[in-house]
Amino acid sequence: MDRLFQPFRMVGHTLRNRIAMAPMTRARTPDGVPDDLTALYYAQRATAGLLITEGTPISATAEGFLCIPGLYRADQVAGWRKVTDAVHDAGGVIFTQLWHVGRVSHVSNQPGGVAPVSSTARIARDSQAWGMTEDGVPGAVDVSRPRALSTDEVRGVIADFAQAAANAVAAGFDGVELHGANGYLIEQFLNPTVNDRTDAYRGDTLEGRTRFVLDAIDAVIARIGAERTAIRLSPYGGLFDMQPYPGIEETYLFLADEFSRRGLAYVHLMDQKSRGSVAIPPDFLGRFRAQYTGVLILAGGMTRNRAETLIAERLIDIAAFGEPFIANPDLVARLEQGWPLRPADRGLHYGGGARGYTDYPTYQQESA
Repeated sequence: MDRLFQPFRMVGHTLRNRIAMAPMTRARTPDGVPDDLTALYYAQRATAGLLITEGTPISATAEGFLCIPGLYRADQVAGWRKVTDAVHDAGGVIFTQLWHVGRVSHVSNQPGGVAPVSSTARIARDSQAWGMTEDGVPGAVDVSRPRALSTDEVRGVIADFAQAAANAVAAGFDGVELHGANGYLIEQFLNPTVNDRTDAYRGDTLEGRTRFVLDAIDAVIARIGAERTAIRLSPYGGLFDMQPYPGIEETYLFLADEFSRRGLAYVHLMDQKSRGSVAIPPDFLGRFRAQYTGVLILAGGMTRNRAETLIAERLIDIAAFGEPFIANPDLVARLEQGWPLRPADRGLHYGGGARGYTDYPTYQQESA
């Protein structure tokens, strides 16, 4: 039952263990450029077999959260190079998560205050972004009504994903993970209760609703190679007004087969039960595992015991931990040694400086 801490061979990389740090928004870059503090934060956690960065917007219009680092400008590429160099110097492997929030945005997040874009013009009900409030300060704001992308504009967004992937490689990343989970743009195409299009990317057919994600994946592969390309998905998730639909299993098992054919670095599933949404049914996880032949990562409410059980049962290959990594930069050692986990101060998750970001001690520092 110690496979969690043993080296693991992923396409193109040998990971020091089967633990991944899941992507987490931290909102520490007011100018959108990673800096020395960002580099320190990720280097501190480089004992994870795989680091996956916070979501990185692929364009100015992809943003839905203030103070997050992007990957579409030269200064951002240079800033991320500091991060990847620091992680590689610490012996780590790091992928970045390419992000387009689609309709989960606010006009204050958009260049010139324009409407966010999506697969649809339907607003995400009961959903909030992190933008400028009416008082002129950062805070939670109701999302703005989106504008549906034209067919040509959809192709432009796909090109943005490919360019951001090339930028990631130029910044020294080992690969990229497309954010296809949690109600953001890719899932806005995948879910037919949201996608009301009538063009080739329409939501009422399996081929139509999966076309956007597959076209984006293929464009990224064409730029940087399949071994550097991965994706995150959240089957059965309900965040940001993602409603259930009869074809969920058909849709995601179809994608499992398509991703197997393409030889991706990995597929990363997000179980949203820990986020107050619906859990991935255990029987579905088994069917997805049988259909998808590559490396499979699972995140969401992960514990050591759950990770070891799922790996032993060959349902997953890598276990991803999110929030525990915030207050425990030495999470791998704490899990392996059975040391207690330090709780994070959730009031310091977003924004600010080093406090609640790079100042959490290791267990040995605590015990000194």
